[in-house]
Amino acid sequence: MDLVKAMRDRRSIRGFTDEPISRELMEELLAVANMAPSSMNTQPWHFHVLTGEVLENVRRGNSERMLGGVPPSREIPAHGAYEGVHRERQVEIAKQLFAAMGIAREDKEMRQDWVMRGFRQFDAPVSVVVTYDRALDDHGPVAIFDAGAAVYGLVLAAWDKGLGAVINGQGIMQSPVVRECAEIPEDQVILTCVALGWPDEDFAANGVKSHRRAVTENCSFQGFDDAGQGRRITAKAAE
Repeated sequence: MDLVKAMRDRRSIRGFTDEPISRELMEELLAVANMAPSSMNTQPWHFHVLTGEVLENVRRGNSERMLGGVPPSREIPAHGAYEGVHRERQVEIAKQLFAAMGIAREDKEMRQDWVMRGFRQFDAPVSVVVTYDRALDDHGPVAIFDAGAAVYGLVLAAWDKGLGAVINGQGIMQSPVVRECAEIPEDQVILTCVALGWPDEDFAANGVKSHRRAVTENCSFQGFDDAGQGRRITAKAAE
């Protein structure tokens, strides 16, 4: 893998073909994800890989409960409605996706269909439900941070193999359904899921890439006189 190229080129894929993914390939991807760093080497994450009838049961239960008005039931704290610049970024990517898919602002039916695709985990052939050890909840959010590193490793490994992925909190919005169908032990907390599959080249939203901030917008540097000093320090550290 050309790591930097994969990080720059990767984008979220939300439309997939129905071609299956082999267990062998999934094990290869997860072996890469397992190399992620973690606090004190705790490695708190677990991956529950779903396909076939099990995944269909999750999709159906998730969708039926959401359409039936059952309140979302996630096992980690909800962030609530975004505000300020975070809301602006949320709206921006939604506009990009709707424009690509030709979904007009006033087209409530198509907008609802798009939302339900998320609850169906975008009809991907594989869903990886990510959990972490409940025993670590008393230690704060560190386990969630560590699991996030492993998830990013999984997504990059998938991209390197030509697979597409999207990290998808909607897919586990009805966590009791996911827990029952996937037989997830009670000593694990359901965090999120990753929809995985071979990208559908004709699915317009797959071409959308979210805008990212420049380093000058979200990074600060202290103690550097100029860029040259930074280069000298780096060179010295490498000796």
